[in-house]
Amino acid sequence: MDSDLNHQVYHQHRNLLFSVAYRILGTAADAEDAVQDAWIKWSAANRSQVADPKAYLTRIVSNLALERLRSTRHKREAYVGPWLPEPILTVGDTADSVTDAESVSMAMLVVLETLSPLERAVFVLKEVFGFSHAEIAEAVERSEAAVRQTAHRAREHVQARRPRFAADRSRQREATEKFFAAATGGDINTLMELLSPDVTLWTDGGGKVRQALRPVVGAQTVASWFAAIGTVTYQGIEPADMHAALVEINGGPGLVFRGPDRVIATVTFDFDAEGRITALHNVANPEKLQAITDGTPHDVATR
Repeated sequence: MDSDLNHQVYHQHRNLLFSVAYRILGTAADAEDAVQDAWIKWSAANRSQVADPKAYLTRIVSNLALERLRSTRHKREAYVGPWLPEPILTVGDTADSVTDAESVSMAMLVVLETLSPLERAVFVLKEVFGFSHAEIAEAVERSEAAVRQTAHRAREHVQARRPRFAADRSRQREATEKFFAAATGGDINTLMELLSPDVTLWTDGGGKVRQALRPVVGAQTVASWFAAIGTVTYQGIEPADMHAALVEINGGPGLVFRGPDRVIATVTFDFDAEGRITALHNVANPEKLQAITDGTPHDVATR
């Protein structure tokens, strides 16, 4: 395979490789690194022996992502405050596919964070991308029997923790638009109506910016938090200099808050069947906002 064709094959599957790595790692920066490392290994491989380039590349990036997740695990355990995934902008097609959108949602990535690195990799490859146990066994360098057991354990763990009921996409969009208007307008009454009574706000400042170090629980407290957005200085930015926009983040509607020279936070939502907000994920750690700052939407489809 000559160099041009070699690069063409890799480029053809690059979105898929990022989609796999991001779901395993939960950070765009690490996923990009894994994808780049996969290119290096692909370039050096004896490709005359590769019958299925797509499967081969997926195995490479899965193994690289698994190694990287293991090496960064201790950093997450020592993290200041809640650790949330790194948000990414996604293209509209992702939201149109319920499976793709759910599997890349902040809610799902938070659940996946509670798995062991091996369980997470196996779950992503089996449940999200539909790989066989035999293919996964080769990718993660385990026996097929061990992979079956790990897949079963991971699936039960995720099913016990994932949100059980979600409103349809149009209701989610409508609720987000109302929340956006109410938060930027300081309308605490409307915010209260949109929030589930036991709503939980998770904030991730990573010790870099001031955020709540524990979950904020209850509609009144969460509504007051967001109603104050237009009245208080945040990270040194005056309310008049802060701008918010409704965008697609991780396969669903979300908010991006910007100052004059930088992105300062994102907010994403979980919903119940009636369209009420049950959880909010607020990422303000500057190190986790680069993918949003770059402004490039990701295609994270699973096929």
